Amino acid sequence: MPKDSPVTMSGSLTPAQLDQYEKDGYISSLKVFDSQTVSELRNAIETLEATHSEGTDGISLAQYFRVNGHVVIPLLSKLASTPAILDAVQSILGGNLLAWAVELFIKEPGSEKTVSWHQDITYWGMGETNDEVTAWVALSEVSVEAGCMRFVPGSHTNGIVSHNDTFSESNLLSRGQEIGGIDEADARHGPLRPGEMSLHHGRCFHASGPNRSADRRIGLAIRYVTPEVRDGLTGRDYAMLVRGVDAIKGWTNIAGPQGLFTAPDLALYQRILRDQEATLTEGATQDVALYATGENTT
Repeated sequence: MPKDSPVTMSGSLTPAQLDQYEKDGYISSLKVFDSQTVSELRNAIETLEATHSEGTDGISLAQYFRVNGHVVIPLLSKLASTPAILDAVQSILGGNLLAWAVELFIKEPGSEKTVSWHQDITYWGMGETNDEVTAWVALSEVSVEAGCMRFVPGSHTNGIVSHNDTFSESNLLSRGQEIGGIDEADARHGPLRPGEMSLHHGRCFHASGPNRSADRRIGLAIRYVTPEVRDGLTGRDYAMLVRGVDAIKGWTNIAGPQGLFTAPDLALYQRILRDQEATLTEGATQDVALYATGENTT
């Protein structure tokens, strides 16, 4: 993990950028980290892979990267509070922000795995909220060749549409869920240089292709929500307050890890997993990969 706070670019979204997000449901190529910081962050991630290749507490490192890693890995928790990311997200969601999930998505070079067209919030138990934004930060070159995300502009103005669960081995989503009938001619690619990010709405149709480049495709996804998302919902879910206040208290607020894979944090991780599992796997006819292997991605 870098010794100092990550060096970030500054600035909220401009009025033009905010208009684009509101019209298209996503915006891309926002600079967050300089090249040195990206190099340090990638080195920290790959060092963690080398030193904890077997995972811990009976769970693979791949699952910790993919599912609630911010609960047990300080680096991921810290990145969720990156000022440049928060400034941009605040432009959309306002000043009270929580991180619901922090995830690392890694596609190895030459991987033919794909991600089908989907909407993020389909199975999250948040309804059709407008108060969720995913910040997706490139920590390597995320080109068209590397399988960058594709978006359908304006698709966030729909509700949550029907998804078919395919459980396809070539599809890296938890259920292999997909939206049928998408015309690829309507899609736009969102390539990112190292240190750049995109922001997308939870209902925006998006997908990604195989990594046919010679390098790893490394991305950081942070799912930001507001206190209002949980207002009136049943059950229990968890989020980490990263800016402002949570006066509604619908979320169970967590503070971030005490250290790397500490016993109290691992116990909390298991509790969160149990509480979220019923919602995220509801209606599935097979084991959901999110909880079977932890290897789904986007």
